[in-house]
Amino acid sequence: MTSTALPGGTFTMADDLTVTRVGYGAMQLAGPGVFGPPADRDAAVAVLREVVELGITHIDTSDYYGPHVTNQIIKEALHPYPDDLRIVTKVGSVRDAQGGWPRALAPEQLRQAVHDNLTNLGLDALDVVNLRVGGLDRPEPGSIAEPFSALAQLQREGLVKHLGLSTVNAEQIAEAQSIAPVVCVQNFYNIAHREDDALVDSLTAQGIAYVPYFPLGGFSPLQSEELDAVATRLDTTPLAVALAWLLRRSPNILLIPGTSSVAHLRENVAGAGLTIPEEELAALDRIAG
Repeated sequence: MTSTALPGGTFTMADDLTVTRVGYGAMQLAGPGVFGPPADRDAAVAVLREVVELGITHIDTSDYYGPHVTNQIIKEALHPYPDDLRIVTKVGSVRDAQGGWPRALAPEQLRQAVHDNLTNLGLDALDVVNLRVGGLDRPEPGSIAEPFSALAQLQREGLVKHLGLSTVNAEQIAEAQSIAPVVCVQNFYNIAHREDDALVDSLTAQGIAYVPYFPLGGFSPLQSEELDAVATRLDTTPLAVALAWLLRRSPNILLIPGTSSVAHLRENVAGAGLTIPEEELAALDRIAG
């Protein structure tokens, strides 16, 4: 399968940054709780190689997955990387001994995080680095000028090609844009949690990619009888419906569903290509109230 055969086609974030709208999120390649090594490292390697075989050119990761484990597996599986593969990483947290996610937004911490990503991925420069600044599933107000300026400095040094943001609001995006261009925003958004509807539309108008995480609610899975009913009527899974809905929602939306299974990866790609009839779209729109 070539990338053009994937559901949704491609999206261009910058002149040198075009990716398939169906991507892959590598978080689940680490151990339980995104901490430590996976139970089956060979299976994780196989998933990543299948990602490339399917024509996916967008992998989302972070060196705090594991920590370090996921990026090291990506390097083992795929380095030297295909010319068209783009790896998007994020910084702004570290992992403590208990598996927690304390923030790490000081300039020296961000510099160290970028160098860790470079080392563990085996790269001289990172395609995209997202600055994650909010809580688990929603932005927190406040200036992000200091940490984003630190990343902009690393961009000027040639260690980072493009910059993005994660778990931010419209004001923070505008503040970041006054410092350096923003090519993507990664926020919590799905069929039932649509607080970012206006933001999605604003970013579409600006040609900026919107990358929703937790398409089925993440650590607190959404419970929706309506979603389950639509999936049953279409003889598919709720995740397939959720992914297909996101792909249809706006042309700038990029999908990064994660899995540690080759079979599930293939199901996700096929599910994203689901055609949702108009009457079912109306039913789905009612989920968010």
